[in-house]
Amino acid sequence: MRFGVFGTGHWAAETHAAALDAHPRADLVGVWGRNPDRAAALATRYGVPAFDDVDALIEACDAVAVALPPDVQADIAVRAATAGRHLLLDKPLALTVADADRVVDAAAQSGVASVVFFTGRYHPEVAGFIAASAAAGGWHTANVIRFASIFQPDSPYGQSPWRRQHGSLWDIGPHVLAVLLPVLGRVTRVVATDGPGDLVHLLLTHDGGATSMVSLTLDAPPEAVAGEFVFYGDNGIETLPAADGGPATAFGVAIDQLLAEIDAGTRDHRCDVRFGREVVTVLAAAETARTQATAVDLPA
Repeated sequence: MRFGVFGTGHWAAETHAAALDAHPRADLVGVWGRNPDRAAALATRYGVPAFDDVDALIEACDAVAVALPPDVQADIAVRAATAGRHLLLDKPLALTVADADRVVDAAAQSGVASVVFFTGRYHPEVAGFIAASAAAGGWHTANVIRFASIFQPDSPYGQSPWRRQHGSLWDIGPHVLAVLLPVLGRVTRVVATDGPGDLVHLLLTHDGGATSMVSLTLDAPPEAVAGEFVFYGDNGIETLPAADGGPATAFGVAIDQLLAEIDAGTRDHRCDVRFGREVVTVLAAAETARTQATAVDLPA
């Protein structure tokens, strides 16, 4: 399967391109980026051509792997799907529900396979926990804390303009929702409020009445970096296990799963663009809730 990588940053180089280059069934055929010099450098690293035109790389591949800001990703995903190319996308799918809808519609109309990369969902121990917890049911609530500190001199993500603009809600929030939704169910109501700096707090109501409380930041003091993900319910207390392995390993699993979808002719991957749209819908509702200081009900 011929893949083109769209993006030239740390994530594109160390996760997408690295995993594709190592995968026995993937052929990395080219790189496109908004910065031609960086695209050339990444392409040289992996021994492939750098493309200066988005559609030319789409034409040269069978599937696209996109590691770009979400608004840029959405446009490329629509163009790729319309051209019949399969989609291996990153989270969040888009920054608006309207853009997410465009991707979903393009994928549905062309019949391409799609996988959205929520990193933890592709680590076996995390995926196993989610499946077992969803099957067990009976959960009343979950408490989630994700405090990162990326705006430090040694962080490869600290200069990311879209992360600085949209913050932890849109960067960390998708990872959290990718675990909460399959276990607790669809979100029906969102309440949100801001804390100091980038800190945001969410109170989510799920189908059936379960709730979850989520606190996120990308700008925690280094001494306050923390992570907690705990479910409470009829069967007691369960904690989400830590992932074993790096993101490139997880991305390799995502490649496997996309190829399995293509081989089988199925279009029902649990993290396809439709699920990606569901996550964007919750994030957009949270954005409205925090800016308007009101609870937001999501449509059924």
